[in-house]
This record gives sequence, C-alpha cells and structure tokens, in this order.
Amino acid sequence: MNYWLMKSEPGEFGIDDLERRPGQTEPWDGVRNYQARNMMRDQMQPGDRVFFYHSNCEQPGIVGLAEIARAAYPDPTAFDPEHKHYDPKSRPEQPAWLMVDVRFVRKLKRTLTLAELKERPELDGLALLRRGNRLSILPVSPEQWDFILALE
Repeated sequence: MNYWLMKSEPGEFGIDDLERRPGQTEPWDGVRNYQARNMMRDQMQPGDRVFFYHSNCEQPGIVGLAEIARAAYPDPTAFDPEHKHYDPKSRPEQPAWLMVDVRFVRKLKRTLTLAELKERPELDGLALLRRGNRLSILPVSPEQWDFILALE
C-alpha cells in the first residue's frame, strides 16, 4: 500500500464535497503536471490511502482521509474544448492526462494545519514541506503517515 497527500482548494472541491458525492467517490480530474500524472499512472493503486489537504485557503491543512478507488485512466476533461482543463495536444487515442477515482473515508477530528506540520522536526522529509513544492499529489512515507495520524 502507498500513501499520498492530495491537495484541493475547498472553494473548488473540498472534503465535504467528496463526502456528499454518490458512493462518496469522485474522479480526481484536472491534474496537468507530468510528475503528478506519472505518480498516478505508475504508483497509485486502489486501496492506497490519501490525506485530503485543503490548499489556497485561510487555514491550509489536512482535513480528512480518502482512498484510491480506481487506478489511473484517461481524463476526459482534456478532450473537451469547453472544459477549463482542455488540452488540445491530448487525444483520446493518445491521452496525455490521467485521473484516479478517490473515495471518502472520514474527516479528521480537527484540521492538521500546515503551520503545525512545519513545526514538527519528525516531518522534515515530508514532500509537502519542501520549499517550492507545488505539486497537487505528493507521496507520504508510512512513517510520516503514522506520525501525522497520531497528531489528530
């Protein structure tokens, strides 16, 4: 099993939105970074655990848990000229962009804020805390996963 942190802006799609979806599952579309796409394609598997992270908001932080419900498959928003994630270079017969389905597990008892995570020397290697790291999908080690969950 792998562990991940997936960022989403709560004004666009937050943990409450995921919880309300049919089957509490939603395609994680719109990823337009090759490194994140490759992680979805090559490493993410159904059953992998996910920290759901609210970004670009007043109090960024980990707000819930989710799991990968479906392995990577072509992201159809890349083929739709009317969609904000359209990419004219991506074609159905040769898709450039992929997505996975994510299923809600639970909300955390409290938000584990970015500021709080930064204060923990045990998390020095956490990809989220590296300067300049703006990826929306980040790997989390099993040790980091356990430590972060224990903060709840």
